[in-house]
Amino acid sequence: MLSPPPAAALRLRDLPPPIVAGLVSVLVNYGGTFILVFQAAKVAGLGPELTASWVWSISVGVGITGLLLSWRFREPIITAWSTPAAAFLVTALATTPWPEAVGAFLLSAAGFALLGLSGGFERLVRRVPPGVAAGLLAGILLPFGIRAFAGLALDPLLAATLILSYLVFKRYTARYAVVGLLAVGLGLLLLQGRVDLSVLEPRLATPVFTAPAFSLNAMLGVALPLFLITLTGQYMPGMLVLRNDGFRTSANPIVATTGLGSLLMAPFGAHGFNLAAITAAICTGREAHEDPGKRWIAGIAAGVAYLLVGVFGVTLAALFMALPAGFIATLAGLALLGTLGASLAAATADAAGREVALITFLAAAANITLLGIGGAFWGLLIGLLAHALLNGRLPGRVKRRAPTARKPATPAEAP
Repeated sequence: MLSPPPAAALRLRDLPPPIVAGLVSVLVNYGGTFILVFQAAKVAGLGPELTASWVWSISVGVGITGLLLSWRFREPIITAWSTPAAAFLVTALATTPWPEAVGAFLLSAAGFALLGLSGGFERLVRRVPPGVAAGLLAGILLPFGIRAFAGLALDPLLAATLILSYLVFKRYTARYAVVGLLAVGLGLLLLQGRVDLSVLEPRLATPVFTAPAFSLNAMLGVALPLFLITLTGQYMPGMLVLRNDGFRTSANPIVATTGLGSLLMAPFGAHGFNLAAITAAICTGREAHEDPGKRWIAGIAAGVAYLLVGVFGVTLAALFMALPAGFIATLAGLALLGTLGASLAAATADAAGREVALITFLAAAANITLLGIGGAFWGLLIGLLAHALLNGRLPGRVKRRAPTARKPATPAEAP
């Protein structure tokens, strides 16, 4: 294996912020969207063993790929399962036998492995204008910021405590704001008796192999939509999150690694894992660490946490999902405030591209869903269309200028 690039020297005090950022991203993932995996398993008629195998395969796969990518490139490369794809499977698995679904998972994963190895996705990402990328990210994050304060109407004491704690920590110890926020929130929930620790039983998950079956119906009805939904709803915004925070790792090894990992885990139930978007933003911004060169620790922490959840199967996942929805929403929204602010600033920095960035921002925030494809894709498409129409050219295409003759150097300019 190739050696990783040199990393900045780490001190003990550098570790808590990125480690907690990684743990918060895992907490938000399991507490916010993992219920869709259980719903899809129920629709598919899976028993406890196959459901636990699904949890094992996707958690372990996400943990290993995120850990390896973050260590190899020394950047916070957070991987996750595709939430839009899981929502799609809640409907699709009702009419698809499980072996055929596993075959569709394999085909989708093979598509991503080939895409990453071909290098085509990186060229696509580079054609997105910076203003469009920043506007898209801000639009995706806006609902999370709103939900952080909407909790004041649903759970006033918890939301108000978290918001006030965030402000106090930001005022006196900004580096540890998310660390303190998590500690205060969990402490309050324990005092209120709203965290059930009885579900914590050290039971190991056992993977179950399912022989894949292939059919035209599953290929067109599951594999193809799964590939397109994950590509547009996860990989594209995930890469833009990394770019927006200054990280420049090529998309090719990320897509290839997650695609190959999904290919290996599909027979055990994994519907695919990919580059994270929303939860990645928790780990790539300044809240994870002031020094970007030390944020990769968040990727390591997240990877280890996913591995632990995978090893203990449904048990820890059930604990995460048992946390109050208001706590998860407020915690995520406050942890993402810095990234949201930076995205808005980047989107409006260039006066010439401000209107296009604003259109992209509003279109993404509207979270349009058409043809089964989520809002990130439509926000990006509308932004690119606006850019092309207002600028008279497609993004990434640069008009060539005729070469101009250089004046001879004057004696004063001559070397």
